[in-house]
Amino acid sequence: MKRLTRSQDKRLLAGVCAGIADYLNIDPTIVRLITVILAIPTSVFPMVLVYIVAMLLMPIEENG
Repeated sequence: MKRLTRSQDKRLLAGVCAGIADYLNIDPTIVRLITVILAIPTSVFPMVLVYIVAMLLMPIEENG
């Protein structure tokens, strides 16, 4: 069963975008670009808030 978790291997900050990319089976760069593109028209603050909430709610992936 697939779970949405923060990535330990492909992370830049907290692994949220990489975890979403792993869950969707796509390249993490695509998720990061979409995040930046969505942050431009809405201002950066809401996206930072969403990222922080996701970081707090998503468990870290278990290696092993």
